[in-house]
Amino acid sequence: MQPFLDGLRQLLGPADLLTDPADMAPYLTDWRRMFSGPALAILRPGSTEQVSAAVGLCAQHGVAIVPQGGNTGLAGGATPLGRAPQVVLSLARMTAIGTPDPIGMVIEAQAGCILQRVKEVAADCGRQLPISLAAEGSATVGGVIATNAGGVNVLRYGMARDFVLGLEVVLPDGTVVKGLKPLRKDNAGFDWKHLFIGSEGAFGIVTAAVLRLTPATRHRSVALLSVQDLPAATRLLGLFQDRIGETLSAFELISADAIRLVETQCGLGAPVSGGNWFLLVEAASSLDGLPAAVQATLEAAYEAGLLQDGTLAASEQQAQSLWALRKHVTEAESRCGKSLKHDVSLPLRRMGAFLESIQARLAGLAPAARLNIFGHLGDGNLHVNVVLGDTPLSIASRITGMVHDLVAEAGGSISAEHGLGQYRLADWQRLTPKTERDLAIDIKRAMDPKGLMNPGKAVPGTSHRQ
Repeated sequence: MQPFLDGLRQLLGPADLLTDPADMAPYLTDWRRMFSGPALAILRPGSTEQVSAAVGLCAQHGVAIVPQGGNTGLAGGATPLGRAPQVVLSLARMTAIGTPDPIGMVIEAQAGCILQRVKEVAADCGRQLPISLAAEGSATVGGVIATNAGGVNVLRYGMARDFVLGLEVVLPDGTVVKGLKPLRKDNAGFDWKHLFIGSEGAFGIVTAAVLRLTPATRHRSVALLSVQDLPAATRLLGLFQDRIGETLSAFELISADAIRLVETQCGLGAPVSGGNWFLLVEAASSLDGLPAAVQATLEAAYEAGLLQDGTLAASEQQAQSLWALRKHVTEAESRCGKSLKHDVSLPLRRMGAFLESIQARLAGLAPAARLNIFGHLGDGNLHVNVVLGDTPLSIASRITGMVHDLVAEAGGSISAEHGLGQYRLADWQRLTPKTERDLAIDIKRAMDPKGLMNPGKAVPGTSHRQ
């Protein structure tokens, strides 16, 4: 492999071809320290031309590539597997942001740009990029696109896919496809960019994107509410949809147990009591009259007997303190030891029965474990996490398999927004109909015939139909 590494060093320069184990270590393990693997080197190209040349060299020498953005994923999609030879290709140096167009409402950004920075540039011209993630301070544009990230505003604005107007990608042989058109309407042929959005780098590497912006909202109303059960929560969702419609931008569900974890582990206090479930509701608009409409909706909810308790933020500071409760759920969970994370989506009508089944099955399978449930009720996405406590790690796979089996029985998805990566790939293969698996394999084989792009992630092995 020395001629291969020498070629990369000549291309990238010694500072951006990392081979020292200490320098490589941060790139070889995910942020949760759940996945880790070896690599020949870490590549840090600074331009699309360098990405193209590096990918071409890898193809020439039969070396697999693991693309990596901010390394904030939850499924091990950006972490190398124990298969050699392979390299990690980090897009961290590619951070250029174009001048936004506030009238056309578009912005161009390279793949290594931090999402939060792009949002700040958009805000400076009176526009917004409403992809809101807990990891937006470290997640990159390329990673967000490659995983089709979700977040708390999917209810109103959609997934990352819905913001991508154009892409620039490097194919597995090093070919660059430039499709950076700032067009909302383009039916001139096959819309190939959707092959790469959500593909987790299995078909090629996203190097830049043109993103759609939206008008900034001038008014925001945030409420924390408590309800007795899930039927009340879903009826309340319907009431908000009927009364304030498109202004509803977030409708978050948090179990009472999760709120207690935040209070005990993070020192935050919920100003609402009662009920088995809490709802964090946000509405936003550019028009006047939003606070009055939200207040009237809450009064109607009380009159209908849907609410146990609730509070409506009277200031931006109070709104942020309410959101802090939701944003600290994951941190509170992490302070309780090992946990299993399940990112699922379900038809709303089946969510209650699903959670009852999970509770009963978990009690029999792992009595020392407890559920930590929260998520985006408005779009049917729950994070059904399991805090293991004294539960042996040896049965972790059985717990995850049980959760995924129940999701499949309910007609849901085992990955709502986190992707398959290497974490969920085996269960996807087990639970997905053969025709769908074969289609994924056929596309992978057509796009990446040598199987060098992020092998073992997102798409099953392509050597034969499984």
